[in-house]
Amino acid sequence: MVKHLNLGNHSFAQLRQLKIRIDSGEIQLGGNSNLKIYGTLSCKSGRRLKTKNRVFFKNEEAAILLGYRPCGHCMRAKYKLWKSKQSK
Repeated sequence: MVKHLNLGNHSFAQLRQLKIRIDSGEIQLGGNSNLKIYGTLSCKSGRRLKTKNRVFFKNEEAAILLGYRPCGHCMRAKYKLWKSKQSK
């Protein structure tokens, strides 16, 4: 897991590092550290996150191991599966 604020000292440096890591495949998913939700980088909900709450993952397994759940907007099918397991 990579925190957005740990990518650099100012916003330009953070965005530059973020692009480099996305292009290299090191980052594939984004998440909200407060709500413990992960989703695609193109999710509208994820784009509205405050920078201090934004985290990134290499893959789904990394997010799940840290206790994050799928986003109900951009990962609807996986969210429904997760939700059905919670109610049992």
